[in-house]
Amino acid sequence: MDRATYRRLYDSLATNDDVRRLARDEHLDEELLFVIHTHRVTRDATRRFYVIKRQMPRLVQAWRGGRTVLDMAREWRFPPVLMGQMVLQELRVPRKKVWGTFLNPETAPDERIRREVQALLEADPIYSPQGMERQRERGRKGEARLDDWLKRHGITYRTEKDLRGKYAKTPDALLDHPIVFLGRKLHWIESKANFGDDVELRKNLKRQLAPYTELFGEGAVVYWYGFVDGAESPPGIFLWDGPTIESITPVAAPPPPASHAAHP
Repeated sequence: MDRATYRRLYDSLATNDDVRRLARDEHLDEELLFVIHTHRVTRDATRRFYVIKRQMPRLVQAWRGGRTVLDMAREWRFPPVLMGQMVLQELRVPRKKVWGTFLNPETAPDERIRREVQALLEADPIYSPQGMERQRERGRKGEARLDDWLKRHGITYRTEKDLRGKYAKTPDALLDHPIVFLGRKLHWIESKANFGDDVELRKNLKRQLAPYTELFGEGAVVYWYGFVDGAESPPGIFLWDGPTIESITPVAAPPPPASHAAHP
């Protein structure tokens, strides 16, 4: 996706209603738009978290005066569930109890909080438990798609679960035998059920993927929802999207030459 298109979509996806509207009007994949919307919401929430936190005494006073948390979340353009959690913490509800209330509103300290938490959950498709499960499910589907591609081509590999405890960082698929792509031997493939914009790429490549090259050698990362045109990756890491990996017929790298003991 070219950067101009991505920026236009990013700027247009302020709410979940915008996701549905653009998917309908521009015939775009709704899950892709939701991924981009999630980027925008989570980054803005991170950037403004302490701004909202400084307002908590005043916001709680307004809540005690009858305003709902959802109303305040909309006014401040802040994720409803996060706003609710911050309000409950300001009310001195223990942190464990706060999260338990959002997992099960029936355990709320009182009836008003129960009603409000339920409304917050329904209004927040990202930070609610259902939203987090949606993100996990997207990740599972990406890993299953990678697994299907590897099995289809007879490529055996070890997973993060197989490698647990052996390495500090592990990719989704550490290949038992490398494959050749554009003349390079690839030893691992990582699945990202996400869209790779510049911010996401910098974060993933520096913190997670670059260390794989030090541990295992060269590899590739698949952004199933695509990435911005012209994106660059560090040496030793190929960027693929869904159509790219599906177009590849992998070739196994030839085994290293056998060593021969010197004759006396």
